[in-house]
Amino acid sequence: MDASSRASKVGKKSGITFFLTFIFIWMSAQDFITVQGNRFLQNGKPYFVAGANLWYAMHLGDPELPGGRERLLRELDRLQSLGINNLRIMAAAEGPDSEPWRVQPALQPQPGVLREHLLQGLDFVLVEMEKRNMTAVVCLNNFWQWSGGMAQYVSWAEGTAIPYPVEPTWLSFWDYMTYTARFYKSEKAKNYFYDFLRQIVNRRNTVSDRLYREDPTIKAWQLCNEPRGVTHARAYRRWIRESAELIKSLDPHHLLSIGSEGSIAQGTDLVKDHRIEGIDYATFHLWVQNWGWFDPDKGMAGLQAAQLKAQAYFQKQVKAIEKLNMPVVLEEFGLSRDGNDYDPKAAAGIRALYFSFLFKLVQDNLQSGGPLAGANFWAWGGEGRPRTPKAFWQLGDDLLGDPPHEPQGWYSVYEDETGTLEAIRQFALAIQL
Repeated sequence: MDASSRASKVGKKSGITFFLTFIFIWMSAQDFITVQGNRFLQNGKPYFVAGANLWYAMHLGDPELPGGRERLLRELDRLQSLGINNLRIMAAAEGPDSEPWRVQPALQPQPGVLREHLLQGLDFVLVEMEKRNMTAVVCLNNFWQWSGGMAQYVSWAEGTAIPYPVEPTWLSFWDYMTYTARFYKSEKAKNYFYDFLRQIVNRRNTVSDRLYREDPTIKAWQLCNEPRGVTHARAYRRWIRESAELIKSLDPHHLLSIGSEGSIAQGTDLVKDHRIEGIDYATFHLWVQNWGWFDPDKGMAGLQAAQLKAQAYFQKQVKAIEKLNMPVVLEEFGLSRDGNDYDPKAAAGIRALYFSFLFKLVQDNLQSGGPLAGANFWAWGGEGRPRTPKAFWQLGDDLLGDPPHEPQGWYSVYEDETGTLEAIRQFALAIQL
């Protein structure tokens, strides 16, 4: 073959390769979920969230966890059968494994050092979710101690001890929150986080060979689980702005959310926080039991009182978000089993009624053209069971919907919880019609 013929064939091959690459990228881009007004869109059609929180998915996908991947596949199949199309998962866990009430092993045991086997767990999760037509909200930090989070970044930056509200000190949650909120004013702590963001967003999936930033399985990045400004509201919003600018510079495809609880949290403002450029949609959480609005000892009377307060809070958040013309997701809500019983065999009829009540609020709002675009319940426990009901999690225990800092079996929704599962199934069916 002469040089001119060889060059011609090479040119044609390069052109074909470029064309196929362009087509692949174009087709993938069509799958990314976008925002138009107060609606999510996928392929030009409205996309509504029938979601669950499966925060521990990355840890189940860890190839070093015996039986973890097998359980993960079973849990994903169960969730798919319920009509779940979205999972909120953690992609972060910081600090030494010696700290109290934390998930182990940590993804980032030292600043900038990530455990590859856990990242491969996240790779596996995303690929398996794609097979089931699910999308992921990938959470990148935590205000609370159960995965290290902001407090660990502060500890690394300052060389100070975290004032945990646990044994043996039993310091107050205010001590912990004010310590954690120092994150927003520490350039060193924030830079540790920004370095972590770059590693995650730029990662190439070892299973699919696809860059995370090019993977439409990821619906959105989320800055943090329940960040609170506390006494540093302005610095908190500055951190949101800086983080949004960085992520959008690395990844223009994916949506971005804050992870906000809503107006209940100290140092936050639902409208001001979500007006920051780069934030694509809003979230709020609703915890009637944690916030003292539900007394489980009062049974149905307690539920009715809690529903009145829940509805008022729900409407307050919706009214605020209407000013922004963006979608909002009720991203966390849960309730204990009847009588606050932690035994997996205890009845959960009141929880099923509460789930149906909240799902109806969401469904009515989105069907009337309001900003609600779906809900993620807290949290899927599946086939996992606590070592001892109400015990705190230890390494080797089943991972549940209840994080390690909470008594196990509190809010976890199990695979045999007929009433609650039916409420979830009916909601998923209704919003997709």
